[in-house]
Amino acid sequence: MTYHLDPRLPQADACVQRYMIERWVRDQPDNIFAVTPAGVEWTYREMGRQAVTTANALRRLGVAQGDHVLVWLPNGLDCLRVWFGLNYLGAVYVPLNLAYRGHLLEHAIGISRARLAVVHADLQARLADIETSELREVVVLGGAAREIPGLRTHGPDALASSDATPPAIEREIAPWDLQAIMFTSGTTGPSKGVLCSYFHLHQMAAAAPFLSGADRYMVNLPLNHASGVMPVTAMLAHGGSVGVVDVFDTERFWPLVRQLRVTTSIMLGVMGQFLLKRPEQPDDKSHTLKTCTYVPFNDTGPKFHERFGTEVHTHFNMTEISMPLVSEANPNALGSAGRTRRGVELRIVDENDCELAPGAVGELIVRTECPWAISHGYAGNPEATAKAWRNGWFHTGDGFKRDAQGNFYFVDRLKDAIRRRGENISSFEVESEVLAFPPIREVAAIAVPNEIAEDEVMAVVALREGASFDPLELIAFLTPRTAHFMVPRYVRVVEALPRTPTAKIEKMRLRAEGVTADTWDRETAGVSIKREKIGPTG
Repeated sequence: MTYHLDPRLPQADACVQRYMIERWVRDQPDNIFAVTPAGVEWTYREMGRQAVTTANALRRLGVAQGDHVLVWLPNGLDCLRVWFGLNYLGAVYVPLNLAYRGHLLEHAIGISRARLAVVHADLQARLADIETSELREVVVLGGAAREIPGLRTHGPDALASSDATPPAIEREIAPWDLQAIMFTSGTTGPSKGVLCSYFHLHQMAAAAPFLSGADRYMVNLPLNHASGVMPVTAMLAHGGSVGVVDVFDTERFWPLVRQLRVTTSIMLGVMGQFLLKRPEQPDDKSHTLKTCTYVPFNDTGPKFHERFGTEVHTHFNMTEISMPLVSEANPNALGSAGRTRRGVELRIVDENDCELAPGAVGELIVRTECPWAISHGYAGNPEATAKAWRNGWFHTGDGFKRDAQGNFYFVDRLKDAIRRRGENISSFEVESEVLAFPPIREVAAIAVPNEIAEDEVMAVVALREGASFDPLELIAFLTPRTAHFMVPRYVRVVEALPRTPTAKIEKMRLRAEGVTADTWDRETAGVSIKREKIGPTG
């Protein structure tokens, strides 16, 4: 090594992606790394070849060590090879949510400081009407490249290469180097780009105590999200394999588990409940899924274990941290998020960061034993970085309590965020888009409980004087401007939003009032907002 390595950190070939790939290609070249529903299999040798040839193609496009590159692709082998190719060069993987559009997309591109983007053909048109900041070139996969004003566009041949010679890099890649920037919901402001070092993502992936090289992890959550990146990283760390699936689908889940011989998966939000709602089958326990991570661990967790025979674990995680809470198999503490894992320290504190006694509700704060084991900040946002990492601890913004046995329980969000179908939604961003609708004078976007789990989005609005208003027109206005999961289900009209003596909107009061008799419900009105289908690339 050309740098000093803290003895608490693993060797680079155990946590830095390029060196992990090289180690496994050397040690187990014929073992399977990835399989798809279409029947494609990558051995470790083939995965390594794909990483190297894609890295050489990216280098031909001018990508160098340390460069940030946007990746806007659906789950699939193309997304994996671009991600691996970038990290093989020591460049930074900056994935985007497929639902991004309009101001949200423009904001993320600006934060990325990327010159190059690799995008799916079905998404490229969204770049035409926004400010693209430092972006200069776009590679289009999955269809024909179209001209985008101000951008040089390339077809898929730009990422094709037969050069399987490992590209040289300026210096060795270190565990603390930046591997990825992943976007998470903002709270009182726009979405933030989380800076993720190699060791940070490795620690997140390695925290699950039940994983091994014998596992095959189903990757059916987006590869722009920690819950998609973590399974891939975990299997690369352990020498296991992944089953790459486009999205979670209730009807396809068990057939795909059996077809791909998946041994472990994440059940996030309502996924487990949806599977339990399906009619019972004689073969409910005839499958390969030995373990799963079930979040949140509510009363359906034990029912999932009982019906399907799968060992159920739970955890608590955020993109910024590295799974500080984990559980044993089939925990008895219903509602728990687990216990403190080795290598992290947790406290529950009041507004002055003073620790609270067991049973009291306060904010969960985190720090780690090893350097670089959690995020080191937010891209281009030093103010948010300083606020979150104050007093030497990362502040989660989530209210927790703990019991005398050391189990931690999520209680409420202290931060102004909404969680719907596994997506963290910034109320600030919802409000910004709703305020652009001419009849609206002011708005508060709040979370209200979903009938099954997590939240639904409610917009409480006050109208401009004399304005006429139809909620259907608001929904039609928002749908092409924002991500599908951010479009409110509920709309409530009030004369004026309630405010505190310091003129802040009393969102706690609005949340307590919830869905009132005069609230308009989009689903009752028969208006469904679907996720846009993005075609495969490979």
